[in-house]
Amino acid sequence: MIASIRGEVVELALDHVVLEASGVGYQLNATPATLAGLTRGEQARLYTALIVREDSMTLYGFADTEARDLFGLLQTVSGVGPRLAMAVLAVLEPEALRKALAAGDIAALTRVPGIGKRGAERMVVELRDKVNLVPVPPDRAAAVAAAVQTPVRDQVVEALTSLGFPLKQAEPAVDAVLAEHPDAGNSAALRAALGILGKNR
Repeated sequence: MIASIRGEVVELALDHVVLEASGVGYQLNATPATLAGLTRGEQARLYTALIVREDSMTLYGFADTEARDLFGLLQTVSGVGPRLAMAVLAVLEPEALRKALAAGDIAALTRVPGIGKRGAERMVVELRDKVNLVPVPPDRAAAVAAAVQTPVRDQVVEALTSLGFPLKQAEPAVDAVLAEHPDAGNSAALRAALGILGKNR
């Protein structure tokens, strides 16, 4: 299994990059955000996923392991293949994807070409609990952990459960709010979480 490739960027296109490593040029399909961070002639490292089909072997490249792992996770949903998984990550970067799945944000997911309302609902049902098992890169983990560990989180979750919302719905909604607004106070976080939960009912 090819886990990552480091080499010179010798070609950049709209949907792929060619990295030359040890005299071999590897073509990797990648999202616009990943490609935007690369410069022709410079060294780069991309984490990779190799998809093998009867008639092809295709490499996909990612800026970090989080995006690569989410790419794999998306394909566990029925009807989602590599192309659609890449489309999801092109429209929703990892943090936005996590929030959309945790909050059950169907509107955000249906912005992806090829995903309708039913497909988005299936993704939420199948991935809402699994998405939190994908590790967050260290540079973002500290910020996420800081948001998650605030007293506001516990108090707002408690308020939501007292209003009758199940814990498994309340926690992801509050986490989504605090990830986007880490400085939110109790009342602001509660209003935002109620807004998210209201959409899901």
